[in-house]
Amino acid sequence: MEGGFGIPYPPEDVAVWAPKTFGADVFAARIAGPDTRVWIGETADGVARGYAVAGPCQLPHPEASTEDGELRMLYVARAAQGTGLGARLFDAAIGWLERSGPRRLWLGVWSGNDKAQHFYAARGFATVGAYQYAVGNWRDDEFIMRRG
Repeated sequence: MEGGFGIPYPPEDVAVWAPKTFGADVFAARIAGPDTRVWIGETADGVARGYAVAGPCQLPHPEASTEDGELRMLYVARAAQGTGLGARLFDAAIGWLERSGPRRLWLGVWSGNDKAQHFYAARGFATVGAYQYAVGNWRDDEFIMRRG
């Protein structure tokens, strides 16, 4: 199976990972959580085209703390890329994270997603580390970026 970035994830790994990451019950818990927010970008007729998730930092970096904020997910469907939806979702999530006052903001981004890395760098984020993100038994190389 090809992922959104052309990563050839083994189907058995996706079968384990996807429900734990994108299942309806998982998103319901995120939405209901007191310290996490979810934004959904949709078309005028209600078709979801992207989403963002933000909350306390959970990244594996020695300087990261749950007192810090993290943009945990930001995805935009291919059909909606270039429309400004990603920037609007980003701005909403970062704005929400900043409401509690100045603090460090973090995010993780796939090492092969140059477009996203440039987008984040243009908004003040710098690469400060790396880790491997598990998709089942598959491991993606991810960069850790921080602002502040």
